[in-house]
Amino acid sequence: MTPRLVSWLAAAAAAAFGVFTAAVLVQVGLRGIFEPALSEWGPAQVFADLVIMAFITIGWMVRDARERGIAAWPFVLLTLATGSFGPLAYLIARGRRGSAAR
Repeated sequence: MTPRLVSWLAAAAAAAFGVFTAAVLVQVGLRGIFEPALSEWGPAQVFADLVIMAFITIGWMVRDARERGIAAWPFVLLTLATGSFGPLAYLIARGRRGSAAR
């Protein structure tokens, strides 16, 4: 897959997930997102798995960004604050940078 295609797919995923996230926030609020994950073992396991994957993804983003001369810190902060929106934004920026270099 070309970087440009990955960028477009990441943008589409971010847009769709952004709409879904906004709808969930309107319906249950921020507390309603985290409360189930912290109140039972099953959801807590899924939440822990997502946190582990976020840190693995951060490691990949930092390494990849260094190789490409991209500042990773905005995407790391975005990942820590919003989850998958950080890596999606990185993939969009990475694809656009690759397209501009051609």
